[in-house]
Amino acid sequence: MLPTNTDVLVVGAGPTGLATALTLARRGVEVTVLDRLAAPPTTSRAAVVHAYTLEVLDRIGAAAPLIAQAVRTPRFTVRDRDRVLLSVPFHELPSRFPYALLISQAVTETVLTEKLAELGVQVRRPCQLTGLSRVGDGMLAQVDGQAVRARFVVGADGLHSTVRELAGIGFTGSSDEESFVLADVRVHSVLPRDEAALFLARPGPLVWAPLPAGVVRLVAAVRNAPAEPDAAYLQALLDERGPVRRPDRVTDVVWGSRFRVHHRIADTFRAGPVLLAGDAGHVHSPAGGQGMNLGICDAVALGSAVADVLDGGPETLLDDYDARQRPMAEDVMSFAAGLTRLAAVSPAGRPARDVLLRLLGAVPPARRRIALRLSGLSHRERTPS
Repeated sequence: MLPTNTDVLVVGAGPTGLATALTLARRGVEVTVLDRLAAPPTTSRAAVVHAYTLEVLDRIGAAAPLIAQAVRTPRFTVRDRDRVLLSVPFHELPSRFPYALLISQAVTETVLTEKLAELGVQVRRPCQLTGLSRVGDGMLAQVDGQAVRARFVVGADGLHSTVRELAGIGFTGSSDEESFVLADVRVHSVLPRDEAALFLARPGPLVWAPLPAGVVRLVAAVRNAPAEPDAAYLQALLDERGPVRRPDRVTDVVWGSRFRVHHRIADTFRAGPVLLAGDAGHVHSPAGGQGMNLGICDAVALGSAVADVLDGGPETLLDDYDARQRPMAEDVMSFAAGLTRLAAVSPAGRPARDVLLRLLGAVPPARRRIALRLSGLSHRERTPS
């Protein structure tokens, strides 16, 4: 049975919703978390957690259990087939977490769910939000025919956010759609298992990233992704975009899927007591592995701001959240689009692109700046500790 009253109603139990709820619960806020799915997904989906995100997760006690189960990658390379064009040294990052962490999103969600359970908060499943209306200084939510009154409602319910639509918040951006295939595979490969790589190829970029248990994550921009990519399809992608002299060989497909995205951002992250975080507020290309990371950073910033308001702080703190996170989202969207464009350079422009990347890799300040951008640490000073 759902409560009739709660301080904060969080809609969506992905990493963003769970991290929001955990931030609130650790501050003693009464929080109710809903999700429309009867059970959490078990597939890997987003698989990289960057250094700045680990710093943010550490504030809510969730970094250590993730690190214990993940692959650490101290560097990231940009390649054109067999040539390394740029090596980004995460091990030189000014952070207690000088690496990118590679781990299934399902594990990330499990860790956050367990941390919430330790504080007595359980995700309510399956629950469908069907209505939102303003009452006094809060909101009245209709959930499966039951009314739940909340001081604040957080939309962490993804690209097709019901919260965003019910609140009447616009979601603007390009109408162009990008199609991606993603898969977890086992491969015979000579590529390092402590390094993630972005292969730049004329047909589109290919990400190769090692996961625990000898699995490798592949993500590729393609024109028409199949619903369930098989070994032959994924092998063709590797043959088209991956190493040539000692090519990878796919031996098993653990899981595969596809997704399509537009580059879009909400007109505002706040409409009175309704607030947005994660994909409900912004969606973009997966290049650089920034999506889930930005969502988690949204979550902890939002949870902290809401808790401060409930503790008696001014509601302008929520406007500050919008003013801070939207520019970060715009920056990440621009960065992800730029990475995708690097791969799509015409054959005539590729030599110049490759020379530029090699020059950047040879200049320590430039290399450091790229590492800070990829790791999210370039946003650190924009966000209060």
